[in-house]
Amino acid sequence: MSYEKQQADIIQKIKTLSIDSFNDLAMDVFRFQANCNAVYSEYLSLLKVDFQDIKSVEEVPFLPIQFFKNYSIKTGSWQEQSIFTSSGTTSDSASHHPVHDLGFYKQNTELGFQKFYGHPSNYCILALLPSYLERSGSSLIFMADHFIQQSKYPQSGFFLNNTDDLLQVLSSVKKNKIPTILLGVSFALLDLAERYEIDLTNIIVMETGGMKGRRKELTRSELHAILKASFGIKSVHSEYGMTELFSQAYSKGNGKFQSAPTMKVFTREITDPLTLQKNNKIGVLNIADLANFQTISFIATEDLGKVHQDGSFEVLGRLDNSDIRGCNLMLSE
Repeated sequence: MSYEKQQADIIQKIKTLSIDSFNDLAMDVFRFQANCNAVYSEYLSLLKVDFQDIKSVEEVPFLPIQFFKNYSIKTGSWQEQSIFTSSGTTSDSASHHPVHDLGFYKQNTELGFQKFYGHPSNYCILALLPSYLERSGSSLIFMADHFIQQSKYPQSGFFLNNTDDLLQVLSSVKKNKIPTILLGVSFALLDLAERYEIDLTNIIVMETGGMKGRRKELTRSELHAILKASFGIKSVHSEYGMTELFSQAYSKGNGKFQSAPTMKVFTREITDPLTLQKNNKIGVLNIADLANFQTISFIATEDLGKVHQDGSFEVLGRLDNSDIRGCNLMLSE
């Protein structure tokens, strides 16, 4: 089957993806990437893995996320429409994720959001994402902008230093009972909570994680406790995504994330990066993101977490000394 035919076949299967068909499509994507992704193919060769022997997603070797900092990860040969970049302290430490089709990224993020909240057009979307707005190449900004453009409410928009405008909009949407999501990076929401007394009852407050060096790091439960007390809300929602992914996961306040249909999360053992951890035990997160079929769908992250029997997962922190990876064979050459 030609490259173009394989790609078209995968896109069609993603549109009708279900829990029962996830493994079959994962195997199609794995074989596609093992054949057509030069970096991943060499990685498998160094591990002495014959891709024809792999029968389930649990057996797939996951590529260390560090590779996005050192290689251009592409399945096939194509010209990118854009490049998503992470917020590394230098250009050398930032991840670079080439994007073949921005339209597909929009479609996939929208479908993932819709599974948990309905269509973004039904919400006023207020994005408090200063650290992301201050640089280019953020996938989160691109997703938030798409949701803002989809929204039927003209109050939707980004807020950087115009806090007074944000407070006025929050007061207005609350008064007019407009369904609203305040999407914010953790440190910006914390700053807002400490500086102002705001009643955000009936407004969804959704944090995207990360203090980005602006504030002392807090656990998610500590952060949520402060935000709930300050805003008078019963729960804080969370979004989990990253530069290297096309899919997201969401939590509605219980600390457990549910994945988009194209995404499945596993944990691996901390001391043995090629062995999966059992459910309900702390390990390092491996993410299968089938929407990433044009780059790499099987990513070994540096996040510590726990996966539950129902497929939900928790994010508990970062792996210590995460830049030193036992399975970065190509990086150590």
